[in-house]
Amino acid sequence: MKVLLVHNRYRTSAPSGEDIAVRNEQRMLEKRGVEVTTFDRCNDDIDDSTPLARAAAAANTIWSRRSRSDLRSLLDRIRPDVVHVHNTFSVLSPSIYGVCRAAAVPVVQTLHNFRFFCPGALFLREGRPCEDCVDRSLLQAVRHRCYRNSIAATATLAAMLQLHRTIGTYTGGIDRYVALTQFARAKMLKGGILERKLSVKPNFLPDPPAAGGGGGGYAIFVGRLLEGKGADTLLQAWRLLPGVRLKIVGDGALRPRLEAIARRDGLNVEFTGRLERSAVLEAVSRAELMVVPSTWYEGFPMVVAESFACGTPVVASRIGSLAELVQNGVTGRHFTPGDAPALALAVQHLLADGGGLRRMRHASRAYFEAHLTEDRNYEQLMSIYREAVGRDSANPGWDGRARSSDGNTAG
Repeated sequence: MKVLLVHNRYRTSAPSGEDIAVRNEQRMLEKRGVEVTTFDRCNDDIDDSTPLARAAAAANTIWSRRSRSDLRSLLDRIRPDVVHVHNTFSVLSPSIYGVCRAAAVPVVQTLHNFRFFCPGALFLREGRPCEDCVDRSLLQAVRHRCYRNSIAATATLAAMLQLHRTIGTYTGGIDRYVALTQFARAKMLKGGILERKLSVKPNFLPDPPAAGGGGGGYAIFVGRLLEGKGADTLLQAWRLLPGVRLKIVGDGALRPRLEAIARRDGLNVEFTGRLERSAVLEAVSRAELMVVPSTWYEGFPMVVAESFACGTPVVASRIGSLAELVQNGVTGRHFTPGDAPALALAVQHLLADGGGLRRMRHASRAYFEAHLTEDRNYEQLMSIYREAVGRDSANPGWDGRARSSDGNTAG
């Protein structure tokens, strides 16, 4: 099978787990003999140095002639069996889907976040889940400046979504959607994606470590210190846990303020900053438990996969995909999002039950081996590809309507 992977990478100044997940999938396919070609761009290339340049970048976000032309040439040259798109924001633009449609090449789209339904991509506003753009209209995002706190930037994204909904890009130009969890799938159905087009395939962890045994005597948080990650709740809980050491691994805009709070209150908290992958996995393996206190709808947090691979139970907010991924009482414990006393109590109960903690370590690793390995993921992805290609072979026009030469639906 010949696969064309399409991905718009994020700025290097804002490292993205999505970029890592795409790279992992590419390597997974190549290791197993799949012929992979990439078509990618990076948001580092955006010129926003002048008002005119910013206006051009905004127009390109909605419709990129250059991306369409470049992709058309590549499709003509390599003739892939399937195009797998991960992200088109913002250099590539959704205009590329029509090129694939015109070439009668089926498209698989992985939705790593909620950008198809929410200009801010996270269903998050003021630190809390928000679905106003689905329940009401995209104008709600513009009103609240949901992308970069900018009316202009948010309006550009709202215009992009509305235009491509109107001309049928998302309905006619994508053959198969991939959600990372059942929770995300439900939100995509709510957003209007057809059930018959939706599959669920999680992320996976390549080259997993051996299961650890804990014994480090500490809890651990791994992630970016940003709004929605629940770091404030974490520190509030640790005011109630003076005898439990906490390691916070990661960096982000909130780190200086959080470190100042920890110093002021004399909390038993260590900030390590960002660590290399091997050091992160070693720290997670030795931890007694992982804490994921997010207050927003996580996509598929790789820290959960890493924790389960290490055999480390997870104390997680009962919200979104986390409530699905972490089985309460089996691979960890749930607590109410934003409820610091409930988080502290969950940690205390877990640490006080040595036998239960050991059982959870075994169950966590077992879950990883059953659901989150590279081999399992390859089987799932190839099944999705075969389904997309098979449907395209049976019905080259996909929806039975005539297409004009540029890929737009005629009639």
